[in-house]
Amino acid sequence: MTIHAKTTTGRLLLGASFAVAMSAMGVSADTIRFWTTEEQPERLAKQQEMADAFKAATGTEVEVIPVTETDLGTRATAAFAAGDLPDVIYHPLQYALPWTEAGILDTVAATEVVNGLGDNTFASGALTMAATDDGYAAVPVDGWTQMVVYRKDKFDEAGLEAPTSYANVLAAIEKLHNPPEMYGFVAATKVDENFMSQVLEHVFLANGVSPVDENGFKALDEAATTEVLDFYKAIAKASPPGELYWKQSRELYFAGQAAMIIWSPFILDELAGLRDSAPPTINDDPTTRDLAAATGIVTTFSGPSNPSGAAWGDVRYFGITSDADTDAAMEFVKFSMDDGYTSTLSIAPEGKFPVRRGNAEDPAKFSKAWAELPVGVDRKAPLGELYEQSMIDEIVGGLDVAQRWGVSEGQLSLASKIINSQAINRVVRQYIDDEIDAAAAVAAMNDELSKVN
Repeated sequence: MTIHAKTTTGRLLLGASFAVAMSAMGVSADTIRFWTTEEQPERLAKQQEMADAFKAATGTEVEVIPVTETDLGTRATAAFAAGDLPDVIYHPLQYALPWTEAGILDTVAATEVVNGLGDNTFASGALTMAATDDGYAAVPVDGWTQMVVYRKDKFDEAGLEAPTSYANVLAAIEKLHNPPEMYGFVAATKVDENFMSQVLEHVFLANGVSPVDENGFKALDEAATTEVLDFYKAIAKASPPGELYWKQSRELYFAGQAAMIIWSPFILDELAGLRDSAPPTINDDPTTRDLAAATGIVTTFSGPSNPSGAAWGDVRYFGITSDADTDAAMEFVKFSMDDGYTSTLSIAPEGKFPVRRGNAEDPAKFSKAWAELPVGVDRKAPLGELYEQSMIDEIVGGLDVAQRWGVSEGQLSLASKIINSQAINRVVRQYIDDEIDAAAAVAAMNDELSKVN
């Protein structure tokens, strides 16, 4: 039997007292439903193991229901209209605030879970992205930050600072760019690839430039945007010719022919020779860890108009719905973020950085456990064995300051449409190719972006 009637009494009674409280009230949820976008068979199997562990601990069964991410929005809207939402939804950032406004999410329940676990145990950036006027739209689960991946060994030999700023990147290009043996950078230049959109958003954020504010579209500041354009032209000029995206970035870096690239953390296991379909080719051993040992990463970097810098982050959440059996749903989310959190992260550790670092007893408990989880495809090894602790700390730390256009302004939907229009990609490419000057590029972007709605 699945119960969808919402119960609010006793929400704060989490942990061991939960079962006693529910029994005293004569209320029980035999089954709750959980929608997840992690629908690959091996990931579903791990989520079912967690559901089984939760049932053993509480007596409540969890029906794990896979939902294709591209269908999630329409399915949730239809289920809400029918009064038949699941109890908990694992969802991407883009739905957190729109679903709150639509009434799909129970923000009171999510906020009480976060506060019960300790909001100070979560990465602040992940919480900020889902912040509402009175709390949080949903509970952050995991995330990842885009990285500047660089040849730390070459930087050290040349006495270079890590690429934490536009200036440091350009200084490294000046010393290390020596094509075709070594390109200073491999910048994304293929305008119809989402990869270029993602990289550009990171570079714009680094200099504090956004096309939206709380009122909607905001004209790009010409001075700060010109700094972005000039930086991007410089890294593009230090790249090979052609239409470049993630494929060439990885191939050239793996061959030892690139000093810097921008990539997601899903490169980390491949970089260490754990995936046969994408091996390092820096030497004759496709399983070599030499390149991983020679690599450093930066998650937060800055431009001249934004010295504090920014990280580009992707965060996923547990949303407790307005149709949920609220107490049972809260208890499931709490379990998944506490006793079962290491299992939650183990679904895909290389792309699931811990947004909850630890608990009151051990503030680094989950970060340490995550670093020991095995990653890889054809071979397995923990990230903590492959990379130094300082690099692990950098990987996890990016989520404290992770940003995305439109989140803090309540304009994520418009920002997403602006990105998907690829207008910025097209104009930046015109500037890179010396077809227009900076003032014309800024004017062209403002003209095109103002028409997006």
